[in-house]
Order: sequence, then C-alpha cells, then structure tokens
Amino acid sequence: MGGEAGSAGALGSEGRVKSLGLVFQDEHKGCYASGETVAGHVLLEAAEPVALSALRLEAIGRATAAWGPSAGSAAPASASEVEYLNVRLNLREAPAGEGTLLLQPGKHEFPFSFQLPSEPLVTSFSGKYGSIQYCVRAVLERPRLPEQSVRRELQVISHIDVNTPALLSPVFKTQEKMVGCWFFTSGPVSLSAKIERKGYCNGEAIPIYAEIENCSSRLVVPKAAIFQTQTYLASGKTKTVRHMVANVRGNHIASGSTDTWNGKMLKIPPLPPSILDCCIIRVDYTLAVYIHIPGAKKLMLELPLVIGTVPYNGFASRNCSMASQFSVDMSWWALALPEQPEAPPDYTDVVSEEEVSRHGAPYPRPPSWEGEARCPAFACVQDFRLQPPPLYSEVDPHPSRIGEAQPVSFIL
Repeated sequence: MGGEAGSAGALGSEGRVKSLGLVFQDEHKGCYASGETVAGHVLLEAAEPVALSALRLEAIGRATAAWGPSAGSAAPASASEVEYLNVRLNLREAPAGEGTLLLQPGKHEFPFSFQLPSEPLVTSFSGKYGSIQYCVRAVLERPRLPEQSVRRELQVISHIDVNTPALLSPVFKTQEKMVGCWFFTSGPVSLSAKIERKGYCNGEAIPIYAEIENCSSRLVVPKAAIFQTQTYLASGKTKTVRHMVANVRGNHIASGSTDTWNGKMLKIPPLPPSILDCCIIRVDYTLAVYIHIPGAKKLMLELPLVIGTVPYNGFASRNCSMASQFSVDMSWWALALPEQPEAPPDYTDVVSEEEVSRHGAPYPRPPSWEGEARCPAFACVQDFRLQPPPLYSEVDPHPSRIGEAQPVSFIL
C-alpha cells in the first residue's frame, strides 16, 4: 500500500486515479435492518501521486414518488420525498492549514463503519411511480478537478413477524350474488371463504377453505389469486397500481351444484414484503377468492393478506390449538371409555327388595384418596368405572345413615 505525504505543492500536478471502489465487509449479506452496523472499505488505486482535498462517505436513504411532467416543463407535476437516512463521514481530509493531501502511487484502503438508526426503516422498494432506496457513496474531492465518486446500493428491510396475534387471526368472509338482470333472474350464487391466518411469508402455501353454491342456471368457475396493490401519494394526489402475482382455479360448478375447497393450496412466489409504514408509498396484498359467471360481473371476496419476513413457527397458535383440542379430546375420552365388562342389566331385574333389606350398606364406601398412592386422577378412572353398581332401591332401607355416606358418581 502506498504512503501519504503532507503536501502536494511541489508536485505541480494532481495525478491520475486508476480506480475507485467500495466494498462491504460482508458482501454476502443480503439486507440490513434498523440498528445494524454497515462496515466496509473504500479502495483507491493511484497510478501516480494524487492530490486530494478530502475523501468522504455518504449514506442516504429516501422514499420518492413522482409522475407526469407539468406543461412546458421537464419537472414532474406531482412529487413527494421522505428522508430516512443521512450519514456523512470524512475518511480522509487535508491537515488544518494545508489545502491538499498527497497519496503516493499504489493501492489504498480506507475502512468505514456506521450504524443504521434504531427507529424502524422502511423496506427497499422500486415501483412504477416511486421507490424507496438506500445507498452508500464514496466521494473523492480533488483541487481544480471534478469530484469522483462510486456508489453502492444498500438493501434495507423492515421486519414483519407473522407470529404476532394480529397476523395469526383467521380471516373469513361470505357473500351472495343474484345472477340475471331486472326481472329475469336465474338464481343466486353464494360464496364463503376463509384463510387460517392473515400473515404469510414468501414460499409458503396458503390453504384456502371455501364453499360455493350455484343456484343459478349458469356454469360457474371458482378461482383464487393474490393481488399486490401499490399506492403512491404525491402533491395531494394518488396513483394506484394493481398486479396479480399468483393464482389458482377450481373445477366448473354446474347449475344446482355445490363445491367445497378443503385447504386448496396457493403458493406465494418471491415478493417484496408488505410496506405499511411509509407515508407516500404503500404496498398491500389481498387474497381474492372469486367466481367467474358467464355474462355477469364476477362474485369476489377479498381477504386481507400481509407478506412478512419472519417465518411462521406455529408455536403460539399450536399452543392455543392444542389446549382447545385437549379439552375436546378429554371430554370425548371420558364419555367413550370402553365398557369392560359389558353394562349390567337393569337393577330391578337382578335385585329384589328382600335382598336389599338383608344387606348392609347399599354400596361400598368410597376410597380414601388421602391414603392412596399419589398418582394421576385419570389413572384411577377406569377402575372406578368398573366398580359394581349400587343396589337398587325405591326406599332407602337405612335412613339413619344418610349423612354418613352418599353415592359418588365421578370425582376428579
């Protein structure tokens, strides 16, 4: 690496820069998030001694929305801009009292490092009427010569966790449409659609649950699609762009028939995440489930969808689901235990009143749970259910012992 000299006054020439480059410390890192550190080097190769005034680094991030040149002007009719990042660093500058700094021929490296703001940054995006861009730029200032610069784009992402309660909640809608016009109606077509949660990530498949009933006289076709809607705001005006990014279709449904989708899969292609926190650019997604009806406007349900960046782990919802399933399963288990031996006959058929009067207590005393071995209550359920039934009697033969023992049906 070449050295540096304090002054270029005796040189009489500013020298020639062979190359100027900028590399990040981790070139494999795809995206940066709020609060992370961006580090790297500015690379300068001089073919001969180079005089410079300063070498600075700039990191800029802004959202811009603009469209339509105004009459007689090249400037856009509508434009808005919001700044999110503005960092400036001096990597080299001339010593105080001296106008220039001299770099000797050879290769020079100038490390840099800065931290992104801790407050949330908006995800990088580029669309038809605007963009959200971040870049790092190295600028070489030289006396009596134009600035030289090199620029690298910085991809920034604002993470959206699809495991939050708001994005784990299911979405359900239903709608009905009468097919026909005026008095010549052929019957209604009804549609109900549901997705298990609102938030998904790239690469996931969305299971769609739908019920379609065709009471019209026409042959209809159910379909589903993911739509991306870009909204731009500039100078108080709005532009909207809508794209279909994925779709799936079902089978034809004849007149008087119904069809059910029990988790029909629609895979999400690589998409930019939802952008919900920028005041001039917004990117939304919806899952549309609709029915194509020949000769009529389609019946459509749009379910809100959020494309996130933190994948679904199933943990929170699984806990709720398991708890619910546990209570259901346990109630079913308690009611459906196998009867071994088979259920006894009717008490009046096997026990006479004379036998009742000859016996003592009509049923055994319940076991003392305090004296038994400490074991789960459910472990004793089967044995308890198989105890002999109490003797049948219309009249209590031992009225004086009512307070001492009572029938026990089921205690946990």
